[in-house]
Amino acid sequence: MKKWLPILVLGLTQFVMVLDGTVMNVSITEVVGDLGTTTSNMQLAIATFTLTMAALMLAGAGLGTRLGLRRTFVIGNVIYAIGSLTTAFAPGFAALFIGWSLVEGLGAALVVPAIAALAAVNYSGRERAMAYGVLGGIAGAASAAGPLIGGWMTTYLSWRWVFGFETLIILLLVLPLHRRIVDQRPTAVQGRFDWLGVLLSALSMGLIVLALVSASTWGLIQPINPPFTLWGFSPTMPMVVVGALVAWGFFSWQEHLQTHGGAPLVGLDLLSLASLRAGLASQLVLYFIVAGTFFVIPLYLQTVLELNALESGIRMLPMSVCLFLVALIGSRLARRRSPRQLIRAGLLIACGGLVLMISAIRPQADSMLFSLAMASIGIGIGLAISQIGNVNLSSADQSRSTEIGGMQGTAQNLGASLGVAIAGTALFIALGNQLTTTVNNNPLINPVLKQATEAAQKKGIQVVTPELLASHLQQAGVPNDQIQLISEDYTSSKLQALRLGLGHVLVAALLGLPLTRGLPRRPL
Repeated sequence: MKKWLPILVLGLTQFVMVLDGTVMNVSITEVVGDLGTTTSNMQLAIATFTLTMAALMLAGAGLGTRLGLRRTFVIGNVIYAIGSLTTAFAPGFAALFIGWSLVEGLGAALVVPAIAALAAVNYSGRERAMAYGVLGGIAGAASAAGPLIGGWMTTYLSWRWVFGFETLIILLLVLPLHRRIVDQRPTAVQGRFDWLGVLLSALSMGLIVLALVSASTWGLIQPINPPFTLWGFSPTMPMVVVGALVAWGFFSWQEHLQTHGGAPLVGLDLLSLASLRAGLASQLVLYFIVAGTFFVIPLYLQTVLELNALESGIRMLPMSVCLFLVALIGSRLARRRSPRQLIRAGLLIACGGLVLMISAIRPQADSMLFSLAMASIGIGIGLAISQIGNVNLSSADQSRSTEIGGMQGTAQNLGASLGVAIAGTALFIALGNQLTTTVNNNPLINPVLKQATEAAQKKGIQVVTPELLASHLQQAGVPNDQIQLISEDYTSSKLQALRLGLGHVLVAALLGLPLTRGLPRRPL
């Protein structure tokens, strides 16, 4: 038991951080009502949480090398606890955004690379593969427990309690036990820390994700309601292009440092390793699927089927449980099958699950079809995720484990940010367009209400429950017969938009399959 205590402490920390994201997704409508905000604002908060981690993960890995892994692990946990406590007592959206999306994201950016590197320091050989399997299983357990824990607390207590308990777990369990983890001495690195690299990498990812998240209200090309325009066009695509150019500048700067004996934020020689490139790309795609699915499905359950947070968590349980169980047995399958076979099989099974889920989004849920779809997505993701950590960290010498941990965390969280950004934006744009078209084609709806719908589309149509929509329309003095008609058109438009949001997730998963070519073809 003593031998496995380090991985349990590391796993407990990972459990808290994975739990954090799933809780917010299943509690989204309650948080919106409690803080008086909107679903699109919550999309921004969720995407920014993972974006902050992605943008600062390489910096976290670099600081871990210089300060020491265990010290960085502790500092990150303290920052994370401060963010959790701030979120628990947030009086409004701004405080939640600062505490959760920014402060917690900063803490996690320090902790996540240290978790992967400390696992490599504390274990070797088969034990290391088993340790990575345990971490994958714990991440799956957090995904399984998150919707239930968050749903139960949100329904019977408050979503705030989740963040309060996270703070207690870190302060009472993780920090007191951290000395049981074997540390690695700080590496003597020549040259100054690459703060410019941190700025360039954060700026590039921030510009791209912010633009994609805002596309539903700014407009993709034609402006809807942007803060400014460029030559009459929406700033969305120019921001994406600028973000890509900054990313090019980041890699050029890293190459310059490496050529001239500096200390680059990321060793570009690692990206020459085909197995690592394929592993990171696969990880980005997998977490794109997870985050996109976890954003869309709770909205369907809570705003179409009108389930509460706990009922939503129960409906999502098949995906979470299957992900957990398959992630646990994945290390055994890896003895007979190559990572390439298992990860590709996982992606294909997850794609099949997404096809079933798109079919399952109906006004009245088919419980069997919905559960089968959730289980298929969970099996596919669990099978693939169980292999990723070992593939990435086996691609290079153990001395590079901290760098790889940072790259791995960046790919994971960038994938999650893009998943929420693209799935959510596709959903909101489709909802506005579909609702306007449906209302305009309905001859029974008053022309004044048709004009009001078009005006609302320019500000961004929100995903709300039928009850809340009816309440807003009543307050606006809309006759009851017109409320009924608009509510029916809104519900049908919302179903189409939800399907389209998941359709974008499916397309991304299929496009990710060719990126797995470089994965190892033999068991590790």
